[in-house]
Amino acid sequence: MKLFEPLCGQAGPQRPIITEGAPKQVGQKRQREGDETSLEDQGPKKKIRIGLPATQWITVYNSHRPMKQRYHYNVANSRVEQHVEKGNDDGLAISSVGCCQELWALIMDAGTGFTAQVYNLTTQFLPKEWIMEKWEEGFYITTMAGSVSGSSLVVMAKGTPYTQQSYKVCESFPFKWINKKWKEGFYVTCMATSHTRWAVVMSRNAGIVDQCVELDFQYPSEGIHRRWDAGFRITACAATPDQSAFLLSVPRRRPTDETQETLRTSAFPSSHVKEKWAKNLYIAGIAYGRTVS
Repeated sequence: MKLFEPLCGQAGPQRPIITEGAPKQVGQKRQREGDETSLEDQGPKKKIRIGLPATQWITVYNSHRPMKQRYHYNVANSRVEQHVEKGNDDGLAISSVGCCQELWALIMDAGTGFTAQVYNLTTQFLPKEWIMEKWEEGFYITTMAGSVSGSSLVVMAKGTPYTQQSYKVCESFPFKWINKKWKEGFYVTCMATSHTRWAVVMSRNAGIVDQCVELDFQYPSEGIHRRWDAGFRITACAATPDQSAFLLSVPRRRPTDETQETLRTSAFPSSHVKEKWAKNLYIAGIAYGRTVS
């Protein structure tokens, strides 16, 4: 059952946001949002699926000329630093991060173009003072992830095209705030979740000319394929135990090869990643959360 229908025709000032598979709820109290910084009959028996909804790893792959990429998963807090330092020594920078059961996943590669990079692993979701301090030094948030317990791994870099950033942490997905920021020339550039909380980062000068959201209580396969056909590509994704969200964008400069694929797996897809690399497809985004209702 759809709560929102996509807008038809050319996207105007209001970008389309659709949610599919959501049950209708009547009389539900509006959840408080957080602060912004600049959610026996005798007939044949019907089979009923019982148990918890499925949560999986979601990986997004983009076509890219051959490059060095490395992944680490099931990384404990105490081992993040050594993996990052080893990658930096080998000329790699963090491009994506994720979290599953309080263990981190790190994607590092040689294709980011960053000139400097810092990260903060903290028990805060998100570390506001540290982020503001790094903004003053010319760093911008490039990827982040959160754990169920409320920890976060925030990565910031120099050498991005961004000129200004803003982020919001809230209890439900911040549709209204995203729409407001779109009108001000910002686009979503990364997202993270901590249990059912959302953190969304929006940036100016992101190299994007149009953007839309697919938010669903399961993996929105139909919606993503429809957006792909319309020239959009996934540029950010995140998921909670209840929902998954995908930001799809039209880039200002289209890549020569626009191939993009997604994969959903119960375990981190280490063997699949190597198969993708053989086809010059590299991880562009990772998330862990709800994929099946």
